Parts: sequence; C-alpha cells; structure tokens
Amino acid sequence: MWQKRWIATLVALLILVAGWIAGVQLALAKDGDQLAAKYTRLAGSEANARILVNGLSEGAAFSIGEVTFTPPTGKMDFENVDLSLALADAKLKEQGISQPTTAQLKGALIGDAEHPGVLTLRAEGRGWRRVAQAMHLKVGDVVRAAH
Repeated sequence: MWQKRWIATLVALLILVAGWIAGVQLALAKDGDQLAAKYTRLAGSEANARILVNGLSEGAAFSIGEVTFTPPTGKMDFENVDLSLALADAKLKEQGISQPTTAQLKGALIGDAEHPGVLTLRAEGRGWRRVAQAMHLKVGDVVRAAH
C-alpha cells in the first residue's frame, strides 16, 4: 500500500516539474519575442531583432548581415538585454540616428577603445546607472522612454 502511494506521489511530482519547466520555457520565449518586436526599428527588421536579442541573451558571437557582434558581457537575461538595447537606442537618438545601420548599432553596443559602447562599459563591472552616466544619459529617463 505504501509503495503505491510513493509511486503516485513520484508521478505527480514529475508531472508538476514538467509543467513548471514548460511554463518557464514559454515565458522565456515570450519575453524574447516581445523584445524582438520592441527593437525591430533599432535592428532594421524583425529577423535582425530576433538575432540581436537571442545573440545578446546567449552571449556568443553572432552576425547581422556582414557585421559580427561579440558581446563582452557573456550571457544576459532578457531584462539586461532590454536595458542594453534601450541605452544603445537612446545614445543613437541623442546623436540624431533613429534608424541605425548595423555598424552604428554595433558601435553603440560594443564601441571601440576610444568610445566604449553599452556592453563594454557593463563588462567593466559598472552598474547600469554608471553605464548611463558614462554615456551622458540617465537610466530613469531611458527606461521611461523605452516603455
């Protein structure tokens, strides 16, 4: 009798865990899709936006057209991807660029030795507020504008 209860409990637990995993995967996919839709203009197309969001979240090198991005931050959750893209977008808009080329987007995100981008500043260990300050932006203003 106890053996049947243990088996029933184990089966119920496995079903619960499988449902939880499926729910988490669905939520993550939804977040990625929402971010791709949000940053379609910035990336130039929905396909580019999906590549950009997935590439930043995975933290591995990826290409959009002929331009290769190698995120110095490694893997990021979707919240950090969103903030990174919002800061890059704000910086580009400040420069009068509302529909950047892929090279301009890479410059805003990664930059170079003289003008580090959002991800490079973040990879140096700076908090988001200090990243924004280095770019002469305010995180609160960027977040409000992005929503």
